[in-house]
Amino acid sequence: MSSAAPPPAPLGLRRGVALADYTTWRVGGPAQWFAEPDCSAQLQALLQWARAEGLAARVIGAGSNLLVSDAGLEGLTICNRHLQGAALDGSSGLIEAHAGEPIPSLARRAARAGLSGLEWAVGIPGTVGGAAVMNAGAQGGCTAEVLESVTVIDPQRPDQPFQISNQELNFAYRHSRLQHEELVVLTARFRLEAGHDPAELSRRTSANLHSRTSTQPYQQPSCGSVFRNPEPHKAGQLIEGLGLKGLNIGGAQVSPIHANFIVNTGGATASEIDHLIAQVQQQVRGAHGISLHTEVKRLGLSSTT
Repeated sequence: MSSAAPPPAPLGLRRGVALADYTTWRVGGPAQWFAEPDCSAQLQALLQWARAEGLAARVIGAGSNLLVSDAGLEGLTICNRHLQGAALDGSSGLIEAHAGEPIPSLARRAARAGLSGLEWAVGIPGTVGGAAVMNAGAQGGCTAEVLESVTVIDPQRPDQPFQISNQELNFAYRHSRLQHEELVVLTARFRLEAGHDPAELSRRTSANLHSRTSTQPYQQPSCGSVFRNPEPHKAGQLIEGLGLKGLNIGGAQVSPIHANFIVNTGGATASEIDHLIAQVQQQVRGAHGISLHTEVKRLGLSSTT
């Protein structure tokens, strides 16, 4: 890995941090430089430092939907999980949330405030920023339906935040323009329906969570759903129909509980997970002529479908 000048002490940078500790799959090698800013100003300062040093910089949240190379990552990896906080307006339904706010926590807060529109999000293992980038969804709902806008920064101009509206985000199924542009989400604005019964919303929210935890392997490290559904088909049904539940490569296994999950049964490597993804894709393509595309973002690995 390339060298860089020692960073200013207030930035809290560390060397060689194991990224397996920051991903829900529990795999990933060391980051050359790593930081967890506790405010937006520190995040912007970190991006400015990386730019000045000519280092690649990336921001991760809860570490779900990420597959990080066993060799680790060069440059600067920033985890925004401490950039939390949200303001809810019970009368207008407006929510302003920081990018690191866990989306399940926000869903529960919204329900208690009588705001409807995020009940589906209670089981999503991610942050507000990640939900905006991925257009996260479940239980028939998705981020695009309730997100008004995001405030972002360009790492090349980190001192100039700007807004992008819902319409400008080019939302589609598990997609937004943020997946293809080097922009970092700082905050997100949601507009929910106000005036609902908090007890009923909380009941629905808890029911959604129970539905997910009872049908998905929540007790083992995973990234959530691996493959996008190739409508009108369901990825999990295609995989299960080929008898691939339980298929494993090393410590990586197609979950016996839900076939669209690949779990770390203990000691799995990113390479094993990557190869298992490719094997599932190959078998589904061979049997059905359908290409399964992943929801997973690979970091430090060759990109595939």
